[in-house]
Amino acid sequence: MRILIAADTYAPDVNGASYFAQRLAHALVPTHEVHVVAPATSAESRTVFVDGVVEHRVRSLPVLRRKGFRFCAPVGLVTAARRILEFVRPDVVHAQSHMLLSRAVIAAANELGIPVIATNHFMPENLSHYLPVKGALLERVEAWAWRDCARVFTKADVVTAPTPYAAALAERKGVPGPVLPISCGMDLSRFRAGTPAAAFRLKYRVPQRPTIAYVGRLDKEKNLDVLVRALPAVRRRIADAQLVLIGKGDQQHRLEALAQRLGVAQGLVFTGFVDDADLPAAYAAADVFVNAGTAELQSLVVLEAMASGLPVLGADASALPHLVHHGHNGFLFPPGDHDRLAEHLVTVLADHHKAKEMGVRSRAIAERHDVATTVKEFERLYSLRSRPVPVVEAA
Repeated sequence: MRILIAADTYAPDVNGASYFAQRLAHALVPTHEVHVVAPATSAESRTVFVDGVVEHRVRSLPVLRRKGFRFCAPVGLVTAARRILEFVRPDVVHAQSHMLLSRAVIAAANELGIPVIATNHFMPENLSHYLPVKGALLERVEAWAWRDCARVFTKADVVTAPTPYAAALAERKGVPGPVLPISCGMDLSRFRAGTPAAAFRLKYRVPQRPTIAYVGRLDKEKNLDVLVRALPAVRRRIADAQLVLIGKGDQQHRLEALAQRLGVAQGLVFTGFVDDADLPAAYAAADVFVNAGTAELQSLVVLEAMASGLPVLGADASALPHLVHHGHNGFLFPPGDHDRLAEHLVTVLADHHKAKEMGVRSRAIAERHDVATTVKEFERLYSLRSRPVPVVEAA
């Protein structure tokens, strides 16, 4: 089968939607011809062959205030998308968003009669932090964003979302249902308990102490200040406890300043960007994983931490309760409540037997999200929806 994946965020972008699109594309390569349409890393369009995937990179511009992210200008974008589709002639298109490039590919696919599967990774709350509006005006902007999302996905044959929560939310916001919940999945063979961590600690200068870890972008919507604010209370009980933030982002300087004001700078470690090959060891270097985000439709990093045998603490919001079962494989805490978070962290760090039991349960839950199952689910959708694509005669 010839499959074309449309992604507004793709390598080298660092976020869940980008990683999902990359992993799906490469997992499909052994049995399918896979093409990806994504923004170029410059103002020039190009086509490249990367690890079995044909990447059609469309010229793009940098996103203001989001370093490293790029977008494709809408002028002429449907024409460019149609040109790629006419060249590739895919059996099915799988769009990863409703944003500019993906919506152009969806529109072109509709014109050419190519079936479209769409997956929603979008929540306005992940972007609204960057808008200079608040209160009722912000609510109106977020409502408009959902309407725009629903309008684009109306043109897809099938819409999926990573969790039952995400699927129900999309339907509630106007996306035509039924929206099918299909996990993003993850590589269970790559992330597992017992991975050696000594080389990681040495390479990224992470001391061997009781370790609270977070992996991902250090951006405002991740609420990492909650983790830093919890650290003083944790260190009063466990003096050598440390918080290790694995990744990079625009909040690092603010978090460093906050830790300095709270007197816990010596307990805060920033690794900076971590090579993908080092991620399994990054989780293995931790004793507990925390995600304080309140706009998660699934959270790949939580799944990776769970597969690595870690107890997980998560904000009691969005889709995190689907993965973090309170008192079973970790704890949930009220969003923003750093005092409650600190209590749970002390409970886990002070009781190694309890932490290990929770980690074993985390792994068992993660095993329900094997990427092989995810790929089979999408292959089933592709085969149900695909049909011969008409030959387009040259003008």
